[in-house]
Amino acid sequence: MRTLFRAVLAISTTLPLLASASPAPAEGYGQELQGFSYPYPLKHYALTSQGQDLSMGYMDVPPTSQANGKTAVLLHGKNFCAATWDDSIKALSDAGYRVIAADQIGFCTSSKPANYQYSFQQLADNTHALLSSLGIDQAEIIGHSTGGMLAARYALMYPKQVSHLVLINPIGLEDWKALGVPWRSVDQWYERELKLSAESVRKYEQSTYYVGRWKPEYDRWVDMLAGLNKGPGHKVVAWNSALIYDMIFTQPVYYELPNLKVPTLLMIGDADTTAIGSDIAPPEVKAKIGHYDQLGKATAKRIPGARLIEFPGLGHAPQMEDPAKFHQQLIAALKTR
Repeated sequence: MRTLFRAVLAISTTLPLLASASPAPAEGYGQELQGFSYPYPLKHYALTSQGQDLSMGYMDVPPTSQANGKTAVLLHGKNFCAATWDDSIKALSDAGYRVIAADQIGFCTSSKPANYQYSFQQLADNTHALLSSLGIDQAEIIGHSTGGMLAARYALMYPKQVSHLVLINPIGLEDWKALGVPWRSVDQWYERELKLSAESVRKYEQSTYYVGRWKPEYDRWVDMLAGLNKGPGHKVVAWNSALIYDMIFTQPVYYELPNLKVPTLLMIGDADTTAIGSDIAPPEVKAKIGHYDQLGKATAKRIPGARLIEFPGLGHAPQMEDPAKFHQQLIAALKTR
């Protein structure tokens, strides 16, 4: 029975914002990102999942203009947190939306279980429980990067509760394993994550996410990620990260995209080259993966009725690279079905 596996406790408490530091303090941030400030009041939702008492950090931001009665739910990527939606939260709130931005279990301000069977279904179920506790029965579901894989899974599981599905440079638009990318064990992912540093994060993101460009404001997000990974919870953070990478690699939603039955918008920075495992892929495999200028168009054809908006020359996070242009198009698109 469901109650044997999760008794959801509808507990939500507002926590004071904590002072941030840039760069991250020498001792790093806490296991749940203690010491790093979020742009809006941080709340926590308590749940019991897989026999463990867990907590999801989230922001619930009311509209700052005339309310339109709609809710936008923002799902972050693997190397991102709810805080990185800062510009999007403001734009959507200013447009009349209530905005929910949550950290998934295993990420950022949320619990890092010692053992957890990660699946996109489980994360979608956790998110659905959070929204139910807040009285939200329908929403605009907006996912970026890994959050795009999660958003697609959410829409497949709960189609009647999704008014729009927005996928921003989602990963998983191709099956890397089937295309020849080597499998890594969880232990191998763990050893890789233990070595993460600000320098390695910046180098990867600059080359893969931002087409070789860099803006000073991105340093805050590098410090956030690197600070979390070098803090007192270093090992458990790295272990959860390894489990999450295994989930991403082994649980493609790619094959089910044609089954989506909700209005879907793809927003694609076409210079993005993100592909999980490209760092260990043979040259001939690496050459054929991560081409978002092709993946966006191909995916739009695979999802019934999907609309595609491309951002020429932008990379993995167009909402952060050109916030004004991106949000103007997002909000306009949400007004149509």
